[in-house]
Amino acid sequence: MSEAQVLAYVRAAATLLLLPLDDASLQAVALHLGRTAAMAQLLAAADLGPEDEPAQLYCPAPFPAQEGAA
Repeated sequence: MSEAQVLAYVRAAATLLLLPLDDASLQAVALHLGRTAAMAQLLAAADLGPEDEPAQLYCPAPFPAQEGAA
């Protein structure tokens, strides 16, 4: 995607979600979204097999206890 396409997407999404973003904020969000999309493309292109991250090794961290929780 080009920078103009990312900016158009961000502008349309902000309008749809009724987010009052000024031009500077729209530019900043588009910049970060473009970077994220570029990183996702690099990860998607990586030749990884199931053995590269076996599911049985994944262990999510527990949520911290919250005050007042039963």
